[in-house]
Amino acid sequence: MTDKKVWLITGAGRGLGLNLARSALAAGHIVIATGRDPAKVNRALGQHDSLLILKLDITCFEDAEIAVAVAIQTFGKIDVLVNNAGNFFAGFFEELSQTQVRNQIDTLLFGPMNVTRAVLPEMRSQKQGLIITLSSTAGIGGIAFCSAYCAAKFGVEGWMESLALEVKKFGINSMLVEPGFFRTELLSNDSTQYAELSINDYADDTRATKTAWQGMDGKQGGDPQKLAEALIQLAELEHPPARFAAGADAVETFEAKAKTLNDQANALRELSSSLSLDTD
Repeated sequence: MTDKKVWLITGAGRGLGLNLARSALAAGHIVIATGRDPAKVNRALGQHDSLLILKLDITCFEDAEIAVAVAIQTFGKIDVLVNNAGNFFAGFFEELSQTQVRNQIDTLLFGPMNVTRAVLPEMRSQKQGLIITLSSTAGIGGIAFCSAYCAAKFGVEGWMESLALEVKKFGINSMLVEPGFFRTELLSNDSTQYAELSINDYADDTRATKTAWQGMDGKQGGDPQKLAEALIQLAELEHPPARFAAGADAVETFEAKAKTLNDQANALRELSSSLSLDTD
C-alpha cells in the first residue's frame, strides 16, 4: 500500500458498496460512504476515524455537488470514485411500465453520470484520479427478463468507454467492472422490483422466471468480499484495466460475446464490405 487515498463510494450501506467501504478502510484509506439514507450507512459501517458518511441520492445532481464539495472541504481531494449504487427492475419489456423503465435508466445510467459530473472538475484539477463504475455482465450480453436493466448497463458501457478517451489526458483513469452473480442484495425484495403490468402471453414465463430468480437470492456463487478486495488491489495499479470481468461466469460471458461478434462479422463479410460508395 502506498499513500492513503480518498475513496467516495455510492450505495455504501449494503451489498458490494458496504464490502468496498470496509475493505478500503482496512487497507488504510479514507472513505466517504454515501447513500440515500445516511443513518442506514452509519448502522452498517459504524464509527471510524477515516470514515465520513454523507447523504447522496445519485439521481439528484445537487446531492452529488454537495457531497463532493463537503469531501473536498474535509479531505482536499477525491482519488477514487466508485459508482456502485443501483437497483433492478425485472420483467419482460412489454410488462415493464414506462415509469419503471425510466426509473431504471435514471438510477443506473444518469445516476453515475450525475456523480461523475460532480467529481470530474476536482480530478481534472488534481491531474489524477480513478473512476470505477459497476456495470454488469448484463452490459455485455442481453438477457431475457432484464431488458431495462441491460439497456441501462449497455449505456454505462458506452458512456464510460467514451469518457475514458476524453479524460485520459488529465491523468484520470477509469475502470468498468462487470460482475456475474454475486451474493449481494441485488435480488432481494429491497433491490428488485418486478413488472407492474401483466400480459397473458408472457404469464407462464413471468411466473417461472420470477420464481427462479427469487430462488437464487442468497445463493449466488460470487463472494462480494473477494470482489471488494480485488478492486482495492486493482485501484493501486498505475494502469488499471479498462474492464474487469468479475467472476468465472463473467469471463465466460466476455468470451461468448467476443465469439458471437466475430461470427456475426464473418457471416456476411462480403456483403458488409461491398457497401462503399463507387467513385468511378
